[in-house]
Amino acid sequence: MSDVTTSGATSRRVLLASAGAVGAGALLAACGSEAPATTPTGGATTSGATGETTGAGTVLGKAADIPVGGGVIFKEQGVVVTQPTAGQYVGFSNICTHQNCPVSQVEAGKIKCQCHFSEFSITDGSVLNPPAPRPLDKKEIKVENGEIKLA
Repeated sequence: MSDVTTSGATSRRVLLASAGAVGAGALLAACGSEAPATTPTGGATTSGATGETTGAGTVLGKAADIPVGGGVIFKEQGVVVTQPTAGQYVGFSNICTHQNCPVSQVEAGKIKCQCHFSEFSITDGSVLNPPAPRPLDKKEIKVENGEIKLA
């Protein structure tokens, strides 16, 4: 009878240790994978739903609505439009280059991703705070009749 108890206790220990190892492995994989992660909602300057893009000529919004030194995220069109200096408008993808999370905020001269706290310059999309490995992709935009459009 003692062999069954010892064998059962050993099996339980092995099972629990294995489950712990699998859980730790899954946690590490989630931090290092290239799969999209979930982003928190709220607190962002945004317009529309996440990640869909549209074609050239699509009106994103009014140039007057893009603050100097800041920007607006157009989620539905997959674009961030910034105005680093008065009259200078720049377009970027709204997808972080770290794990493909949508960026969530434009504040204090930075485009921010809340998934892993990468930050990008509103001027050129360059990485200001990793873990993002490269700048945001540029999106061609133009200003016509006071409107920001995809080029």
